[in-house]
Amino acid sequence: MLFRTLLLAGSLLLSDPLWAGLPETVAKVKGAVVAVGTYQPSRRPPASFLGTGFAVLDGRHVVTNNHVVPKLIDYEKRETVAVFYKQGGKTRLRKAEVIARDRKHDLALLSIDGPPLKPMKLGDDSRVREGALYGFTGFPVGMVLGLTPVTHRGIVSAITPVVIPAMSSRELDAKHLRRMKDPFNVFQLDATAYPGNSGSPLYEAATGRVVGVINSVMVKSTKESALTSPTGITYAIPGRYIKKLIRKAGLSPN
Repeated sequence: MLFRTLLLAGSLLLSDPLWAGLPETVAKVKGAVVAVGTYQPSRRPPASFLGTGFAVLDGRHVVTNNHVVPKLIDYEKRETVAVFYKQGGKTRLRKAEVIARDRKHDLALLSIDGPPLKPMKLGDDSRVREGALYGFTGFPVGMVLGLTPVTHRGIVSAITPVVIPAMSSRELDAKHLRRMKDPFNVFQLDATAYPGNSGSPLYEAATGRVVGVINSVMVKSTKESALTSPTGITYAIPGRYIKKLIRKAGLSPN
């Protein structure tokens, strides 16, 4: 009886177009996802993975979290911002330059040298619904697990404010106060992200269109500031702020 129940559940999942289309979507988006970090020839190891990013626009631009990109680069020792990915079984490196930052929403736009990567298309985050299925692909614990894109999937469990009112003045700090002045909503997911997933694209399972950017560091600093042990909840910044960042750089998101 149990076997028949499991078999029926499996067949129902495969017949759901959202679930059935996810493997094809993952195959398409993996080529756009890169590790973001720094490269310094004299350092051992020379490459340092700090997070995830993904190609957009013409394939020569990469979106990531602002906190993933170091504030200081040691140019005297030939350190550079860089993106990394695998192609033909070999690790590839592209030098990158930060061309726009959005500190409020913790986003950064990079330009990269060399031939274009296959970019991801930007979707309409106003159509995101609680309970709908989405995927995100990135490099969890990148330096440990290696340069292999990993995909997680889950639903948007809530669309929630990035900051909630503090229960007492002792819980208030400068970040909390700034975000309370001009709050915005974020997507709360039931899938688990890990260190290194910051900057991963959140995309529609059926189409691969980007609707958000995975971010736990910035959101947790205010939304869960009252907790001594932050939760394992994953959050994403809505994609509308990617489009604003692209416009800030003088480019068109379309």
